[in-house]
Amino acid sequence: MLDINMEFHKGVLFVRLFGILNKNTIDKLSNEVTNFIKENGIRNLVYNIENLTQIDCYGINALLNDYEVCKKNNGKALVCGINDKVVKHRINNSRLLNYMYEASNELTALNIINL
Repeated sequence: MLDINMEFHKGVLFVRLFGILNKNTIDKLSNEVTNFIKENGIRNLVYNIENLTQIDCYGINALLNDYEVCKKNNGKALVCGINDKVVKHRINNSRLLNYMYEASNELTALNIINL
């Protein structure tokens, strides 16, 4: 189960993920978030994953896909709130942070975007 909360504030789309981001739930992310980014030409994106309890390689690739879309729009994509041990382990063992910035929270992420 994946729940998504989106908020557009000061030129940044904040996407808060709750639950599980895996092979079975990436379609929801794609339908709600990726399509929104493409349709609205969103440049800057912050994924807040502090309430994510599980992620797999499909979920990580879905986040990377949204990073690529923002990059094409001349923007930045960040991830914040990497707190859960399992999620942190998966992300650290992936290439995600080679591309996306990491921030401790949404305010820090906003400051990084505005540099």
